Amino acid sequence: MSAAWQPLPVEPSLLGESPFWHPDEAALYWCDIPGRKLNRFVPASGAHAQWSFDSEPGSIAPLPGGDLLVAFRDGLHRFSPASGERTRLAPPPYDAREQRFNDGKADPQGRFWVGTIHERRQPQASLYRFGSGRMDRVAGDIANSNGLGFSPDGRTLYWADTAGHRVLAFDLSAADGSLSRRRTFAEFPPKPANGDLGAYGGRPDGAAVDAEGAYWCAMYEGSRLLRFAPDGALLAELPLPARCPTMPCFGGPDLRTLYVTTARDKRPAEELAALPWSGRVLTLRVDVPGLPVNFARG
Repeated sequence: MSAAWQPLPVEPSLLGESPFWHPDEAALYWCDIPGRKLNRFVPASGAHAQWSFDSEPGSIAPLPGGDLLVAFRDGLHRFSPASGERTRLAPPPYDAREQRFNDGKADPQGRFWVGTIHERRQPQASLYRFGSGRMDRVAGDIANSNGLGFSPDGRTLYWADTAGHRVLAFDLSAADGSLSRRRTFAEFPPKPANGDLGAYGGRPDGAAVDAEGAYWCAMYEGSRLLRFAPDGALLAELPLPARCPTMPCFGGPDLRTLYVTTARDKRPAEELAALPWSGRVLTLRVDVPGLPVNFARG
């Protein structure tokens, strides 16, 4: 494994999120939530495209045919990068003055799973499953939904309770998308009361799963990625040149390029001076490939 992270040659996002590798385009997509932007970068050519919106895009997934499913604050939309048009597929199932959609991913059957974040940090956020035009609430009672991932066989769903400093796991039914056997997969110490980040390992944000079934978790404010075995054992820790990693994904033709989005929004000036790559997308070659992205059905 290479020891050196490198940033993409693209200006930083305020808070990069939801990266995925599009196999048909050989391109990386990611969103900037507070910047209200969507990005696409093609490594082979260095081409960078960007789209701006009037609502925050919390997460994205590819749709067959070249469009994207985007979870905006104001609902789920089909977005066409070619035309710039977006069409709402479902309204937000929450009070948009207090919540917005956050982390989202499609499962192997094409159902789109998306959670919310409660901006007043109340335990009122939820996880939803969207498919065949229907939105179902499937879990809740946390403040910040994150860390979605699916095991290689599609039978386990991972879901992070960021504010609660834990990652949960569920048995997932391929047939109907139902969840069962909710359990704690990993837990982390809380943030010190004095706010000392030097003694803080971070809290679980976005995640990805590799071909061996290992769960990669970005530790926000912890300057690191963690890799866990399917049984919850910690396998590796990768330090990062940014305080706030937000989500990893795997890309490149062999799915062995690890991409990690990061944040710089509202971070202290001294932190940004010491960690100037904050907000950039960081890359690293790894030994174990990731899983290809699942396309949503829409």
